[in-house]
Amino acid sequence: MSQSPHIKHVTTETFQQDVVDASRQQPVLVDFWADWCGPCKQLMPVLEKLATEYRGSFLLAKVNCDQEQQLAAQIGVRSLPTVILVKDGQLADQFTGALPEGEIRKLLEQHVPKPEDSPEEQARELMAQGDFEAALPLLKQAYQARPEDTDLVIDLARALFNTGALEDADALLAALPDAVRHDDRVKAMNAQRGFAERLQELPPEEELRGRAAGGDDPAAIYGVAMYQAARGDYPEAMEMLLVIVRRHRAWEDGKGRTALLEMFDLLGPEHPLTRSYRQKLFQLLY
Repeated sequence: MSQSPHIKHVTTETFQQDVVDASRQQPVLVDFWADWCGPCKQLMPVLEKLATEYRGSFLLAKVNCDQEQQLAAQIGVRSLPTVILVKDGQLADQFTGALPEGEIRKLLEQHVPKPEDSPEEQARELMAQGDFEAALPLLKQAYQARPEDTDLVIDLARALFNTGALEDADALLAALPDAVRHDDRVKAMNAQRGFAERLQELPPEEELRGRAAGGDDPAAIYGVAMYQAARGDYPEAMEMLLVIVRRHRAWEDGKGRTALLEMFDLLGPEHPLTRSYRQKLFQLLY
């Protein structure tokens, strides 16, 4: 039985209370299903996902028709799955078959108010836009409610890291289970920290650019790449590092290649730049 407060298993005895009466407080989506029904098994995870996403804007009521044949007959269910939407005690809409998720969303939009984004969802949008300052209080609020949520812990650590609270970010990451520390977001923070620390040891960028112009000074080329990475100019940084791999592959035990791999960690394995430059690196090496 589902543990979600937004999903209930309904019987003939509870239908009046859990569906008809409850629908006067919130819409109720009733899923008539059976264990032998293949399309029912395809549809149910979609409905459960939507019920969780809508966070109480509607209740999902599940009726097992093998056990509740009398109820299914009373409602007039003739094929499975059948889904009805009850609102204010009345049948508001219905469909049969395993509709695509997009079609179900369209039906819900006509009858059910879409909930506002949760604090962590708002925060993730802000972080995607680079606004870590605005995301931080939202993530702290969510973390107070769910400190055991490792995804939330990592996002809060990212916001702290990018707003300069490095010790607080480290404390959160240190408490994570070992398995979670291999998360791509944790790798990205470690890579970002490495690039930031290297800038402190470098000469001014203009000096390095002058030395790097001829392509014969791998240390200068590497330094320019670090400045570019710190500004978020990753395509140019990767191009500079490829120059090192191409012309000075053995310099400091393959330091150019290592920095490229760290940049891949920073951006994540599915980022278009990671995919493109990983292929370029492979072609150079092999």
